[in-house]
Amino acid sequence: MGTGRLLLGATPLGQPGDASKRLLDALATADVVAAEDTRRVRTLAQSLGVRIGGRVVSLFDQNEAARVPALVDDIKAGATVLMVSDAGMPLINDPGYRMVGACIEADLPVSCLPGPSAVTTALAVSGLASDRFCFEGFAPRKQSARRAWLAALAAEPRTWVFFESPRRLAECLHDAIDELGGERRAVVCRELTKVHEEILRGTLAELAQWADQKVLGEITVVLAGAVPTTDLPTLVGEVEALVADGMRVKDACGQVVEAHPGAPSRRDLYEAVLRAREL
Repeated sequence: MGTGRLLLGATPLGQPGDASKRLLDALATADVVAAEDTRRVRTLAQSLGVRIGGRVVSLFDQNEAARVPALVDDIKAGATVLMVSDAGMPLINDPGYRMVGACIEADLPVSCLPGPSAVTTALAVSGLASDRFCFEGFAPRKQSARRAWLAALAAEPRTWVFFESPRRLAECLHDAIDELGGERRAVVCRELTKVHEEILRGTLAELAQWADQKVLGEITVVLAGAVPTTDLPTLVGEVEALVADGMRVKDACGQVVEAHPGAPSRRDLYEAVLRAREL
Protein backbone atom coordinates (compact mmCIF):
# COMPACT_ATOMS: atom_id res chain seq x y z
CA MET A 1 0.00 0.00 0.00
CA GLY A 2 1.25 3.51 -0.80
CA THR A 3 2.27 6.09 1.75
CA GLY A 4 -0.58 8.04 3.34
CA ARG A 5 -0.51 11.60 4.63
CA LEU A 6 -1.34 13.86 7.54
CA LEU A 7 -3.86 16.63 6.94
CA LEU A 8 -4.13 19.57 9.36
CA GLY A 9 -7.68 20.90 9.17
CA ALA A 10 -8.70 24.34 10.41
CA THR A 11 -12.20 24.25 11.95
CA PRO A 12 -14.68 27.11 12.48
CA LEU A 13 -14.30 29.32 15.54
CA GLY A 14 -18.06 29.53 15.96
CA GLN A 15 -19.93 29.64 12.67
CA PRO A 16 -20.12 26.25 10.92
CA GLY A 17 -20.43 28.07 7.59
CA ASP A 18 -16.79 29.13 7.88
CA ALA A 19 -15.69 25.53 7.23
CA SER A 20 -13.93 25.12 3.90
CA LYS A 21 -15.07 22.73 1.17
CA ARG A 22 -11.73 20.93 1.55
CA LEU A 23 -12.42 20.34 5.25
CA LEU A 24 -15.85 18.89 4.46
CA ASP A 25 -14.32 16.55 1.90
CA ALA A 26 -11.59 15.48 4.34
CA LEU A 27 -14.08 14.75 7.13
CA ALA A 28 -15.98 12.50 4.75
CA THR A 29 -13.02 10.67 3.20
CA ALA A 30 -10.16 10.54 5.73
CA ASP A 31 -9.34 7.10 7.07
CA VAL A 32 -8.76 8.49 10.55
CA VAL A 33 -9.95 11.73 12.16
CA ALA A 34 -7.77 12.66 15.13
CA ALA A 35 -9.73 15.24 17.11
CA GLU A 36 -9.01 17.26 20.22
CA ASP A 37 -12.58 16.48 21.29
CA THR A 38 -14.33 13.62 19.49
CA ARG A 39 -17.78 14.83 20.51
CA ARG A 40 -17.18 18.31 19.11
CA VAL A 41 -15.94 17.05 15.76
CA ARG A 42 -18.99 14.81 15.44
CA THR A 43 -21.24 17.75 16.31
CA LEU A 44 -19.43 19.89 13.73
CA ALA A 45 -19.80 17.22 11.05
CA GLN A 46 -23.50 16.86 11.82
CA SER A 47 -24.04 20.63 11.56
CA LEU A 48 -22.25 20.58 8.20
CA GLY A 49 -24.30 17.69 6.91
CA VAL A 50 -21.22 15.49 6.59
CA ARG A 51 -20.89 11.86 7.58
CA ILE A 52 -17.44 11.10 8.99
CA GLY A 53 -16.27 8.16 6.95
CA GLY A 54 -13.27 6.97 8.94
CA ARG A 55 -12.30 6.06 12.48
CA VAL A 56 -12.44 8.88 15.03
CA VAL A 57 -9.80 9.00 17.78
CA SER A 58 -8.99 11.57 20.43
CA LEU A 59 -5.76 13.57 20.24
CA PHE A 60 -5.31 16.15 22.98
CA ASP A 61 -2.44 17.50 25.03
CA GLN A 62 -2.47 14.74 27.63
CA ASN A 63 -2.55 11.78 25.23
CA GLU A 64 -0.79 13.11 22.12
CA ALA A 65 2.59 11.55 22.91
CA ALA A 66 0.97 8.13 23.39
CA ARG A 67 -1.21 8.40 20.28
CA VAL A 68 1.46 9.54 17.82
CA PRO A 69 3.28 6.23 17.14
CA ALA A 70 0.09 4.39 16.12
CA LEU A 71 -1.08 7.27 13.94
CA VAL A 72 2.29 7.45 12.22
CA ASP A 73 2.08 3.72 11.57
CA ASP A 74 -1.38 4.26 10.05
CA ILE A 75 0.05 6.86 7.67
CA LYS A 76 2.96 4.62 6.75
CA ALA A 77 0.42 1.92 5.90
CA GLY A 78 -1.33 4.29 3.49
CA ALA A 79 -3.97 5.99 5.64
CA THR A 80 -4.98 9.63 5.40
CA VAL A 81 -5.15 11.07 8.91
CA LEU A 82 -7.08 14.32 9.40
CA MET A 83 -6.14 16.20 12.57
CA VAL A 84 -8.49 18.88 13.93
CA SER A 85 -8.61 20.92 17.13
CA ASP A 86 -11.74 22.21 18.85
CA ALA A 87 -11.68 25.46 16.88
CA GLY A 88 -9.20 27.16 14.59
CA MET A 89 -5.88 25.89 13.30
CA PRO A 90 -4.23 22.83 14.91
CA LEU A 91 -0.88 23.50 16.63
CA ILE A 92 -1.65 27.21 17.17
CA ASN A 93 -1.84 26.91 20.94
CA ASP A 94 -3.50 23.54 20.32
CA PRO A 95 -2.31 19.91 20.06
CA GLY A 96 -0.42 18.62 17.03
CA TYR A 97 3.21 19.67 17.41
CA ARG A 98 4.40 16.17 18.29
CA MET A 99 2.34 14.60 15.53
CA VAL A 100 3.68 16.91 12.83
CA GLY A 101 7.23 16.50 14.08
CA ALA A 102 6.94 12.72 14.04
CA CYS A 103 5.61 12.73 10.47
CA ILE A 104 8.42 14.99 9.28
CA GLU A 105 10.96 12.77 11.03
CA ALA A 106 9.48 9.75 9.23
CA ASP A 107 9.50 11.62 5.90
CA LEU A 108 5.71 11.41 5.62
CA PRO A 109 3.63 14.03 3.75
CA VAL A 110 2.04 16.79 5.85
CA SER A 111 -0.51 19.11 4.26
CA CYS A 112 -2.73 21.88 5.62
CA LEU A 113 -6.36 22.73 4.92
CA PRO A 114 -6.16 26.43 5.82
CA GLY A 115 -8.99 28.31 7.41
CA PRO A 116 -10.13 30.02 10.61
CA SER A 117 -7.70 31.16 13.30
CA ALA A 118 -8.53 33.35 16.28
CA VAL A 119 -5.05 34.88 16.07
CA THR A 120 -5.29 36.28 12.55
CA THR A 121 -9.02 37.05 12.88
CA ALA A 122 -8.42 39.22 15.94
CA LEU A 123 -5.43 40.90 14.33
CA ALA A 124 -7.42 41.70 11.18
CA VAL A 125 -10.29 43.39 13.02
CA SER A 126 -8.13 45.12 15.62
CA GLY A 127 -7.15 48.12 13.54
CA LEU A 128 -3.62 47.87 14.96
CA ALA A 129 -0.49 47.43 12.87
CA SER A 130 -0.51 43.99 11.26
CA ASP A 131 2.60 44.04 9.07
CA ARG A 132 4.65 42.61 11.94
CA PHE A 133 3.20 40.76 14.93
CA CYS A 134 3.96 38.06 17.48
CA PHE A 135 1.69 35.47 19.07
CA GLU A 136 2.22 34.73 22.76
CA GLY A 137 -0.27 31.93 23.45
CA PHE A 138 -2.02 32.26 26.81
CA ALA A 139 -0.87 34.89 29.28
CA PRO A 140 0.73 33.34 32.38
CA ARG A 141 -1.76 32.40 35.09
CA LYS A 142 0.12 33.64 38.16
CA GLN A 143 0.51 37.36 38.68
CA SER A 144 4.25 37.31 39.32
CA ALA A 145 4.89 35.37 36.11
CA ARG A 146 2.42 37.53 34.20
CA ARG A 147 4.10 40.75 35.30
CA ALA A 148 7.52 39.38 34.35
CA TRP A 149 6.13 38.35 30.95
CA LEU A 150 4.65 41.81 30.36
CA ALA A 151 7.88 43.50 31.45
CA ALA A 152 9.91 41.34 29.08
CA LEU A 153 7.66 42.38 26.19
CA ALA A 154 7.33 46.03 27.17
CA ALA A 155 9.75 47.19 24.48
CA GLU A 156 8.50 44.78 21.76
CA PRO A 157 7.78 46.97 18.69
CA ARG A 158 5.52 44.40 17.01
CA THR A 159 1.81 44.11 17.69
CA TRP A 160 1.21 41.16 19.99
CA VAL A 161 -1.71 38.78 20.17
CA PHE A 162 -2.48 36.51 23.11
CA PHE A 163 -5.30 34.54 24.70
CA GLU A 164 -6.63 35.10 28.19
CA SER A 165 -9.23 33.46 30.40
CA PRO A 166 -12.29 35.67 30.96
CA ARG A 167 -11.83 35.11 34.70
CA ARG A 168 -8.32 36.60 34.63
CA LEU A 169 -8.82 39.27 31.96
CA ALA A 170 -9.31 42.19 34.35
CA GLU A 171 -6.26 41.24 36.44
CA CYS A 172 -4.16 40.86 33.28
CA LEU A 173 -5.18 44.25 31.92
CA HIS A 174 -4.48 45.97 35.24
CA ASP A 175 -1.05 44.31 35.36
CA ALA A 176 -0.48 45.53 31.79
CA ILE A 177 -1.26 49.07 32.90
CA ASP A 178 1.35 48.82 35.64
CA GLU A 179 4.01 47.44 33.28
CA LEU A 180 3.18 49.20 30.00
CA GLY A 181 1.19 52.29 30.95
CA GLY A 182 -2.52 52.95 30.75
CA GLU A 183 -2.32 54.73 27.39
CA ARG A 184 -1.07 51.73 25.39
CA ARG A 185 -3.66 50.90 22.70
CA ALA A 186 -5.29 47.47 22.83
CA VAL A 187 -8.26 45.50 21.55
CA VAL A 188 -10.23 42.82 23.36
CA CYS A 189 -12.06 40.36 21.11
CA ARG A 190 -14.72 38.27 22.79
CA GLU A 191 -16.48 35.28 21.19
CA LEU A 192 -15.04 35.89 17.70
CA THR A 193 -17.44 34.99 14.85
CA LYS A 194 -20.08 33.80 17.32
CA VAL A 195 -23.56 35.19 17.97
CA HIS A 196 -22.38 37.37 20.86
CA GLU A 197 -19.16 38.57 19.24
CA GLU A 198 -17.85 41.73 20.86
CA ILE A 199 -14.80 43.78 19.86
CA LEU A 200 -13.69 46.57 22.18
CA ARG A 201 -10.95 49.01 21.20
CA GLY A 202 -9.32 51.57 23.44
CA THR A 203 -6.50 52.20 25.86
CA LEU A 204 -5.49 49.65 28.45
CA ALA A 205 -7.02 51.88 31.10
CA GLU A 206 -10.36 52.00 29.29
CA LEU A 207 -10.43 48.28 28.62
CA ALA A 208 -9.45 47.38 32.19
CA GLN A 209 -12.36 49.44 33.47
CA TRP A 210 -14.72 47.55 31.15
CA ALA A 211 -13.25 44.19 32.15
CA ASP A 212 -13.85 44.91 35.84
CA GLN A 213 -17.40 43.85 35.07
CA LYS A 214 -18.06 40.13 34.72
CA VAL A 215 -16.72 38.91 31.36
CA LEU A 216 -17.72 35.65 29.70
CA GLY A 217 -16.62 33.81 26.59
CA GLU A 218 -13.39 33.13 24.76
CA ILE A 219 -10.99 36.09 24.81
CA THR A 220 -8.28 37.18 22.38
CA VAL A 221 -6.28 40.32 23.16
CA VAL A 222 -4.38 42.40 20.61
CA LEU A 223 -1.88 44.87 22.03
CA ALA A 224 -0.09 47.66 20.20
CA GLY A 225 3.68 47.40 20.05
CA ALA A 226 6.02 49.79 21.79
CA VAL A 227 6.73 53.15 20.20
CA PRO A 228 10.45 53.62 19.51
CA THR A 229 12.08 55.61 22.31
CA THR A 230 15.01 56.81 20.23
CA ASP A 231 14.47 59.12 17.26
CA LEU A 232 15.42 57.82 13.82
CA PRO A 233 18.12 60.43 13.03
CA THR A 234 19.98 59.42 16.19
CA LEU A 235 19.85 55.76 15.18
CA VAL A 236 21.09 56.62 11.68
CA GLY A 237 23.97 58.52 13.26
CA GLU A 238 24.92 55.49 15.36
CA VAL A 239 24.91 53.31 12.25
CA GLU A 240 27.18 55.71 10.38
CA ALA A 241 29.58 55.81 13.31
CA LEU A 242 29.87 52.02 13.24
CA VAL A 243 30.30 52.07 9.46
CA ALA A 244 33.11 54.62 9.83
CA ASP A 245 34.85 52.11 12.09
CA GLY A 246 34.72 49.51 9.32
CA MET A 247 31.43 47.70 9.87
CA ARG A 248 29.08 46.82 6.98
CA VAL A 249 25.91 48.92 6.84
CA LYS A 250 23.57 45.95 7.30
CA ASP A 251 25.57 44.60 10.23
CA ALA A 252 25.65 48.05 11.81
CA CYS A 253 21.87 48.36 11.45
CA GLY A 254 21.43 45.00 13.17
CA GLN A 255 23.65 45.99 16.08
CA VAL A 256 21.89 49.33 16.58
CA VAL A 257 18.42 47.74 16.46
CA GLU A 258 19.43 45.17 19.10
CA ALA A 259 20.79 47.93 21.31
CA HIS A 260 17.57 49.96 21.22
CA PRO A 261 14.37 48.18 22.31
CA GLY A 262 11.42 49.55 20.37
CA ALA A 263 13.63 50.62 17.45
CA PRO A 264 12.34 50.15 13.90
CA SER A 265 13.17 46.96 12.03
CA ARG A 266 16.64 46.38 10.61
CA ARG A 267 15.30 46.86 7.08
CA ASP A 268 13.55 50.13 7.98
CA LEU A 269 16.71 51.47 9.59
CA TYR A 270 18.81 50.38 6.60
CA GLU A 271 16.48 52.25 4.23
CA ALA A 272 16.62 55.32 6.49
CA VAL A 273 20.43 55.27 6.28
CA LEU A 274 20.28 55.13 2.49
CA ARG A 275 17.78 58.00 2.36
CA ALA A 276 19.94 60.12 4.64
CA ARG A 277 22.94 59.59 2.37
CA GLU A 278 20.98 60.92 -0.59
CA LEU A 279 20.30 64.25 1.12
